[in-house]
Formats: sequence, structure tokens, C-alpha cells
Amino acid sequence: MLSYFLKRLGQAIVALFGVMTLVFFIQRLAGDPTYLLVPETATQADIEAMRHTLGLDRPIFIQYVEFLWNIIRFDLGKSYVQNVDVVTVISARLPHTLQLAGGALLLALLVGLPIGLMLAFVRKGILYRSLMALVLAAQSMPTFWSGILMIMVFAVWLGWLPPSGIGSFQHLIMPSVALGLLSMATYARIARSSVLEELSKDYVRSARSRGVGTKRLIGRHLLRNSIIPVISITALEVSQLLAGAVIVETVFAWPGLGLLTVQSVLNRDFSVVQGIVLLGATVSVSVNFATDILYSVVDPRIRIGGIQQ
Repeated sequence: MLSYFLKRLGQAIVALFGVMTLVFFIQRLAGDPTYLLVPETATQADIEAMRHTLGLDRPIFIQYVEFLWNIIRFDLGKSYVQNVDVVTVISARLPHTLQLAGGALLLALLVGLPIGLMLAFVRKGILYRSLMALVLAAQSMPTFWSGILMIMVFAVWLGWLPPSGIGSFQHLIMPSVALGLLSMATYARIARSSVLEELSKDYVRSARSRGVGTKRLIGRHLLRNSIIPVISITALEVSQLLAGAVIVETVFAWPGLGLLTVQSVLNRDFSVVQGIVLLGATVSVSVNFATDILYSVVDPRIRIGGIQQ
């Protein structure tokens, strides 16, 4: 057990180290942010002074070592643009992204899983074709396009919902739906495949031969045995929701980390981008680790030794 946790911890540290190294060097390929921070009338001396203030006049290797040392000390630095601690900048936007991602994940689970169950038990007819068409459309439609369509229909034409911004629950509806559509389709497909696989097993045939009803069969047998793939895909979906928030927040002007990422990349605000990527990578690694632990809780047949292999 201890060796497993230590191995996973080592893998997590290596993954975070690799992500941050890539981000550090790739950002520098975008250009020098100094030119975006000085006025157009600035002289070369002013530019050099600004570069020295930001610490960008030192060798790249020295900057990299200092960057890693600051990460170890949980110091993310200051925003080049706002001159505020990166932690403060991210903390102000994080609740909005968590609200959006939480709404999208809740929608995906509450809609996708029941659709998957119905597709597994109802394999023909109008209901089956309608649900399958909905799943295929949600899976195929790009997030930015579905967001624009919803704004046109529900905000511009019908006037039911606000087109952008935050404020009330109504502001959350369209961004959550746009962000959660792909995850909803994924959950529906995974749930359908998992239930169909369980339905073909001997214990289901035996239960049905003994007269076990469909509701009892689903509640006592199918759900528990079919939930493992759903838990597995949840780890990937959390990462997908955080990545998709960049597009959705830009389309709906939602002031979360996604919109902050776009603004920081355009402004070459290295410190903020690095902080956001570090946060996203940490969340992804932590969710994957928690998913592995849940395996053994949901299904006692799965042991940590098996997961490790």
C-alpha cells in the first residue's frame, strides 16, 4: 500500500514538473511581454528598465531555476499586467469557473446517465432514435458553435436568457449547457455500453430466470457493476471541462479562469498563465489519483495491486 502511494506521488510530481517546464519555455517563444507593458513613446532605455524590473534580462536558465524554486515555496509571483500576486488574481476568478464546471458536470451526470440506461433497455422505436440523435449531436457539435447557437436562439430571438456575464442563475444556464453537452454525450455512451455488457452476463440471465424485476435488477446489480467505467471517465471529464471552460467563458464573457487564461496569453502575462496551468495540472493529477482509490471502494474485487499493474 505504501509503495503504491509513493509511486503515484512520484508520478504526479514528474507530471507536474514536465507540464510546468513545457509551459515555461513555450511561453517565452511567444515574445517579450515588455513591449506590451510600456507606452508607444517609450525609449530603448525605458524598455530595458522594464525588462530588468520584471527579471527578464537574466539568462533563461537562471529564470527557470528561480521559477522552480518559487514553485517549491508556493510563490507564484506577481502578474506582469496587474502587478498583483498571482494567487490573488486566480482566487478572484476560481469560484466562477468552479461554479460553471460544477453546473456542467451535474448536467452531464443527471442527463447523460439516464439517457445511457434508456438506450441500453430501449433499443428500437422513436424514443431510441431520438435519444441517439441527441447524443450524436451533442458529441459532434463544437462547444463554441453550440454556445453561439444558444445565444442566438434563447437570448436574441426568444429573449429568455441573458446572452453573457454573471449575476443570477439564469446567467449560468447556457454556459453550463454548452460546456456540459460533450460530457453528457460521453456519459450516455459509456453508461449504455457498460449496461449492455452487464446484461449479457450469466448472473443477469439467472436473476431474470428467477423472476427478478427490471427495477430491482438495475438497483441491486447493474448500477453497482456498471459504475466502474463511469468513475474512470469522470477523471477525464473533469480535465475536459476545465479545458473547455476556456472556450465557453470566452463566448459567454464569463469571468472565470478560462477567460483569464485567454487574456493572460494575449498579454503575455507569464506568471498568471503558469499559475493557471499549475492549478489545472494539479487538479487533473489529484482527480486521477482519487479515481484509482474509488475503484477499490466501489468494487471490492479490484485491489490496489491490480490497479498498480
